[in-house]
Order: sequence, then C-alpha cells, then structure tokens
Amino acid sequence: MKDNHDILVLFDGVCNMCNHFVQFVIKRDPKGLFKFASLQSNTGSSILNQYGYRKDLDSIVLIEGDTLYTESTAILHIISNLTGPVRILSLFKIVPKPLSDRVYQFGAKYRYRLFGKQTSCMIPTEEIKSRFLDLNE
Repeated sequence: MKDNHDILVLFDGVCNMCNHFVQFVIKRDPKGLFKFASLQSNTGSSILNQYGYRKDLDSIVLIEGDTLYTESTAILHIISNLTGPVRILSLFKIVPKPLSDRVYQFGAKYRYRLFGKQTSCMIPTEEIKSRFLDLNE
C-alpha cells in the first residue's frame, strides 16, 4: 500500500450485501480512514497477490499497515474504527475466532441467494470516488 495511514478494504464488488456494507462503513467513517477496492479488480487482485492470496478469495479483506485480516476478524476491525453506536459490536471480538468465522462463512456462502448479485461493481458518487482505488480500470 502506498500510504500506511490508510486502511484498505477489499470487497466483493458484485455482492449487494457487500456493497451495502461499504456504504455503511463510508457513512460512519467521517475521517476517511478507509479506502476501498473490489476483489474483482486488477488493483484488488494485485494487492492480494502481494500477500500470497488468490484472486478468488471468498472473504472481505482488511489491510492495515502490513497486516491482512479476513472474515470475522476483518469485519470486527472495521467496526471498531467506525463512529457511533455500531462500535459496540466490536465487543464480539471476545467470541472465539473459529465460531465467529463460522457465522461469517455462513453469511458469505448464502450472500447472493439472500441479498442478490449485481452484474457489475458499484459506481461510487463523486463525493466518495477518491476513496476507491480501482476506478481507472
């Protein structure tokens, strides 16, 4: 990553649930700590390669500094950096990772069936466009 002060979120750009989560994060991140890229983009794929992951990773990914987080750990780290009452959900960090990852994996497995899928990645509005790394592809 170019700037170690940014926290990068890689997400499934065609997943409706994932896109809603990104919008949720943006609304609760007034300082603009988070930057975003879709897992399907060349940018996302290149970043995953740097960390030794394959492009078809089926998880939200959080990269903070040199550390990569996936699944429930990524979600909980993201939530702990947001503003507002939602931060209380970060208390779920006390749940053992195998259990919280199982809950995450269940949601990930059925996300398209439950929330639908888009034919292409979302197009951000002008005010948030600078927070997306993969717009010039």
